[in-house]
Amino acid sequence: MANKETLLRYNPAIPFHGDAPLLQSLMADVGPYEYTGWRDETMAWKETAYLGTSLNPTPTLRIQGPDVMKLLSEHFVNGFANFSVGKTKHGIMVNKDGLIMMDGVILRTAEDEIFTYWLSPYLDYCFEKGNYDAVCENLTCKVFLYQIAGPKSLEILEEASGDNLHDIKFLSHRMSKISGHDVRILRLGMAGTLAYEVHGPIENAHDVYNAIWDAGKPLGMRKLGSRAYMMNHTEDGFPQAYYHFPYAWATDPGFNEYLAKYPFMVAPGGISPMTIFEGSMEPVPELLYRNLEDLGWDNVIKFDHDFVGRAACEKMVANPKRKMVTLEWNKEDIIDVYRSQFEPGEPYKHMDATNDFFALTFHTDKVLNAKGEQIGLSSGRSLSYNYRTMISLCTINREYGELGTEVFVLWGKPGSRQKKIRAVVSRFPFLQENRNEHVDVSKIPYKGNRVD
Repeated sequence: MANKETLLRYNPAIPFHGDAPLLQSLMADVGPYEYTGWRDETMAWKETAYLGTSLNPTPTLRIQGPDVMKLLSEHFVNGFANFSVGKTKHGIMVNKDGLIMMDGVILRTAEDEIFTYWLSPYLDYCFEKGNYDAVCENLTCKVFLYQIAGPKSLEILEEASGDNLHDIKFLSHRMSKISGHDVRILRLGMAGTLAYEVHGPIENAHDVYNAIWDAGKPLGMRKLGSRAYMMNHTEDGFPQAYYHFPYAWATDPGFNEYLAKYPFMVAPGGISPMTIFEGSMEPVPELLYRNLEDLGWDNVIKFDHDFVGRAACEKMVANPKRKMVTLEWNKEDIIDVYRSQFEPGEPYKHMDATNDFFALTFHTDKVLNAKGEQIGLSSGRSLSYNYRTMISLCTINREYGELGTEVFVLWGKPGSRQKKIRAVVSRFPFLQENRNEHVDVSKIPYKGNRVD
């Protein structure tokens, strides 16, 4: 059993049990970078389960009032005709040119109430400049969000809650109790496999965390650090802002004026004066912005309502040019990059063993054809320990997007020694087994009894 005494309160959402040897700054707090090693942690969502805390503090809004659905309809590409109470949606906002401004999660908790996650500050801005009959409350730092993912995740949460949670379908949520505290549990996750999230008031965070950990540890659960957390996005095929692409915030002058008034609301995802550009792509933000097609998200668009960017999205759908794929990098070429570090002369840019995720850094590489012409953008490079291969997500011209097509990732910044690393277009998402949306939880036995 974990020591429940917090030795160092470095994050209100994360109790420290002295088991995180590597820490990192998480905005105003300190959080775990690694617990048991990235290999062990990344295998957890395939074999047992992980307890993830990297999204704390989560930008959270509660919006309540008669115009809640009007707000969503006017500013999101999604359709909301069947968005009933108890449902969850991946909400996406674009600008007039169809470039992605923000994406996150929307929960409908009542006919006139929603909770949103990672849609602030852009949704705050849209709400404030509109004339909506509703109230928008910012709950950031007042709530916690835990991620539990892997084949044992349902069993762990049922043990922690004493509640039969089999009724929570994919992209659905409901209330329950853990350690005597009210929590909201939803079936959603970034790992690709069976996954859930647990939300609640920040004052109950440590009690809930410890209860989940006590339930999960006997089942082989692992704690997930931020290093391994970002690796699951590439393997799962879920592009992540501030890792795979930046939001196009600079295209909206009004929004930048808004952020200047409320600097404390700035969230990861946009480009700031402190942003560091890495990779072979030129450090020009406009070249890194993406639309829905570029990320494989064009299937969420519903043209049953008017929304900001609709005309641009219609043109994009009518004339598709690019798509999202996974690239599998050539092992011998990767070894050559490492070999150069031990040879005379200028070495190739060092390649971190795991990924290119560093705070305030966007790493994007050019993808070339055999003639040396640019045909795509590669980002989110990640070493998959499960598959023993290096992968990345790639926005690529459609004529090169067929499985098995060989392309080249240009490794190294402009002006330095560069290497064309061979890569093959592979399946997207890369992780195909036991996808959350397809897991039949009726095959997982319920072993507990409800305890109120």
